Amino acid sequence: MNSDPVDPSAVDLPVVSNSPPVKHGALLDAPEHVLATLERDGSRRWLYPRLAAGRFWHARRIVAYVLIVIFVLIPHLRWNGKPLVLLDIPARQFHLFGHTFLPTDTLLVALLILSVFLTIVLATAVAGRVWCGWACPQTVYMEFLFRPIDRFFDGTTGRGGKPNLNTARQPRWLWQGLRFVVYFLLAMFLAHTFLSYFVGTERLAQWIRSSPAQHPTAFLVMAATTGLMLFDFMFFREQLCAIACPYGRFQSVMLDRNSLIVSYDPTRGEPRGKGKRQANDSRGDCIDCGQCVAVCPTGIDIRNGLQMECIHCTQCIDACDAVMDKVNLPRGLVRFSSQAAIEGASNKLVRARTIIYPILLSIVLIGFVTALLGKYSFDVTVLRGLGDPFTMAPNDGRVQNNFRIRLTNRSDNPQQYELKLVGPAPAELMVIDPSATQLEAGESKIVPVMIRIPPAVLHSGQRRALVGIKDSDGNEREITCNLVGPPPR
Repeated sequence: MNSDPVDPSAVDLPVVSNSPPVKHGALLDAPEHVLATLERDGSRRWLYPRLAAGRFWHARRIVAYVLIVIFVLIPHLRWNGKPLVLLDIPARQFHLFGHTFLPTDTLLVALLILSVFLTIVLATAVAGRVWCGWACPQTVYMEFLFRPIDRFFDGTTGRGGKPNLNTARQPRWLWQGLRFVVYFLLAMFLAHTFLSYFVGTERLAQWIRSSPAQHPTAFLVMAATTGLMLFDFMFFREQLCAIACPYGRFQSVMLDRNSLIVSYDPTRGEPRGKGKRQANDSRGDCIDCGQCVAVCPTGIDIRNGLQMECIHCTQCIDACDAVMDKVNLPRGLVRFSSQAAIEGASNKLVRARTIIYPILLSIVLIGFVTALLGKYSFDVTVLRGLGDPFTMAPNDGRVQNNFRIRLTNRSDNPQQYELKLVGPAPAELMVIDPSATQLEAGESKIVPVMIRIPPAVLHSGQRRALVGIKDSDGNEREITCNLVGPPPR
């Protein structure tokens, strides 16, 4: 089983084929494009990818629009009377699909995060960077919302590419100003939608109708989010994938030689050459048209092999397939394949990674579901009282142990809690503050209690007591308290 990791950083960066030759002795001269987004002189290289509306692009567009609709609708949906997703950080409550997670649900949150991580790792091991090209919010909004807006205002709708200043919409300053207004409105709408995941749609609607002075923190968060989105989609753009996102750097350990990636077949395509192929032509199928580079949203040349900047958007596949159709050559010169298959070896779907990752993911999901189904309607934590570990009652000589029992009401209704001592029989329990046993929905309180027990009942100065707790709905739990007292004489 060959599972050697692939290192994208070892692949040479793309060099445009028509770059001018380096003069003799000028060994330190930089290539035409040092990076995909950097010119020779260090200035920013702005990318204007052409549009290849092929079968993969149409499929990605459907997926992207569905994801955008889901993102906008989720804050408005309810499950069991609760928001479908609400990350209420000030209240320290996370509502997910009808369940409420509190800060005490450390195990559940950890298992949930671990399951998401393992899912991404498994998807990458099987299908490469399918997340980046098909579901990442940066790609979805950049390629299917903001780039179409760019093409409309640049006069390149339906084809993309660098706008021609002679044929672009005039006056240009007006159209570019309108483009900024559209960007700003969309960024503000997305920022409000993003904020609704943390405050809820009802509270957000109240804030929109009121003055920002009444909720300055939320307004600043919304304004900062809007500004960051404008910066990202108007300026930073594809550099987020190539520079800021760590996922491309992680892929070298998540991929192996049998993972599906967007690949160029050099055995079939090389040597390159312009024009259609004739009978007994010694050239490869690649006609060196450069369309795969022209449509790439990150500006790389897929013919240079696997690269960190490749987000597997499949635009190069659609562009190459269209060219192959025109020159009467079979499709698939650029295709979804693996490095092993490109080199002529058999592709192994079943291998160490595709066996171990699903097993680990199944174990984590089983643990998560088990922990989720085992949740109680209220949480209980026993803390020993402050001060001396025990005292002696002056009137009857009984040993007194003070405890602080933290109760957390996880239900959606107010609850009155009843505490009673289950055992041992000679002991008795006293609630110091009975008002602390009344909790509102989601509230947490500390209930101070005292347990008194005859010294003779203690074994070597210790004994366990069982305390029963019952809420207004009849839900019961039992907890253990460790009693201590004077050692036997």
